Amino acid sequence: MSERSVSKQKQQKRWYTVLAPEQFGREELGQTPADEPEQLYDRTIETTLGDLKNDASENNTKLTFRINDVGSDTAYTEFVKHELTRDYVRSLVRRGSSKVEAFITVLTTDDYRVQIQPVALTTKDADESQEKAIRRTMIDMVKETAVDHTFEDLIDSVVEGRLSSAIYNEAKTIYPLRRVEIQKATLEAHPEEVAAEEETSVDVDEDDVTVDE
Repeated sequence: MSERSVSKQKQQKRWYTVLAPEQFGREELGQTPADEPEQLYDRTIETTLGDLKNDASENNTKLTFRINDVGSDTAYTEFVKHELTRDYVRSLVRRGSSKVEAFITVLTTDDYRVQIQPVALTTKDADESQEKAIRRTMIDMVKETAVDHTFEDLIDSVVEGRLSSAIYNEAKTIYPLRRVEIQKATLEAHPEEVAAEEETSVDVDEDDVTVDE
């Protein structure tokens, strides 16, 4: 390839400013290059909540966004995942205490499917029945929140800590807790994907379904 051809290719590549979703204030996430706008779709951008808020104390929370729309020189994104860093989660665990986790998949009022993973840390070692009760409380509260919230409101509740605070206040009556966090929240399916799955799904008798708690 001639130097002229290489130079021409470089000139054709454009840089696009990537913006966070509106619920995150359309904050700039950075810039990304592409020869054609179509190449930008489905690219993921990872940042921290600390970077978005300009608050270093929030750097233990990672946020992932995916490009879903492109303008003339701007790429717009949607929320994909909220996740605590592994180092931060490890720092919460103490000897002689219990770590209680749950994995809950819910449907929001506007038909987004989201998986929420709360974790509760006790002050001392809880027994099996207490851990089970705490887990049940986390599952129930996440489901109750999803029933009354849109996708955007649910994610806002996770990111701002309202959901974890609500779980803490309820579950601490079962056994003393040191902390409750939402260690991960992931977008699993859009409304159109959920609708398509429902159209092709086969009816299953509830008696044939086993739920692990």
